Order: sequence, then C-alpha cells, then structure tokens
Amino acid sequence: MFAGLESESMVLAKMAYALVLGGAIGLEREIKDRPAGFRTHMLVAAAAAMLTGLGDMALALNEHQADQRVNIDPFRLLEAVIAGVAFIGAGTIFAHRGAPVVVGITTAASLLMVAVIGVAAGFGYFWLAGLATALTLAILTVLSRVDGWMGRGRDGPKETGKGPHEGA
Repeated sequence: MFAGLESESMVLAKMAYALVLGGAIGLEREIKDRPAGFRTHMLVAAAAAMLTGLGDMALALNEHQADQRVNIDPFRLLEAVIAGVAFIGAGTIFAHRGAPVVVGITTAASLLMVAVIGVAAGFGYFWLAGLATALTLAILTVLSRVDGWMGRGRDGPKETGKGPHEGA
C-alpha cells in the first residue's frame, strides 16, 4: 500500500511541477486576453503529466506481478494527450467570416506545447520541461515584439476581435 502511495505522491509532485510550468505560459496568454488562459494551460499540463504518471505506475505494477504480462506503449499515452489537446485547441481557432484572417492558432499551439511539457514532466524530464517552458515563453513574448517592431502581426487580429497589430 505504501509503495502505491509513494508512486502516487511522485505523480502528484510531477503534476504540480507541470501546473507551474503550464501556468507560466497560461499567464502570458491570459495577459494578452486569449480564449485559453491561465487555468486552461495549467489543467492541460497537469492532465498530460498525470496520464504519463499513470502509465508509469501501471507498468511498474505489472512488473511486480510475474503471472501477468502487460505491454504498455508510451506512445499510446502520448496519442491520448494529443487527441485531447487537439479537441481543446480546435475550439480556440476561429475564422472571421468575410475576412482573410484566422485567429487562435498561437493559443492552440501553446496548448499543444504545454501538453508536451506536461508529458516531459510526467516522465520526469524536469530540466527539459523547464527549458521548453522558457523557450515557449520567449517565442510568445520576444517574437511577438519583433513582429510588432517590423509592423506585421503574423497572427492577424488579436483573438478578442481587435485590429491586426494589437498584439500576438
């Protein structure tokens, strides 16, 4: 029983780490008033970490039971994460009728990224998850400013329906 509690505690710690990392990216999206913000990014990262943690626990459990043989493919867990995030991400992408503009793609991509960061945290790759978060934040903040300085808003209008050069 305690071995299970120890494993569950480790999964909770990995989820908490993923929550913090996802929250950092979500906060950036929240500040820019995007449709998926702080809480959504936190939950996506934590769910991904929990799914991978559950996979690790299931594999460890079956390794101790010699009479049962279970093969777990970690890529199936990743497929489940990606499918769930694709559904959520699709809801953040909108096309404006009569305008050649699609908005929400950057937010959908950031949701995919926090899911992958959550997977990395769930598998225990803490440095990789942390550095990926830093790189993602750099892309969302620094490159947004570079686009602004160059006078082009690659993402089109702000996802709240404002003009094309009011933020990415």
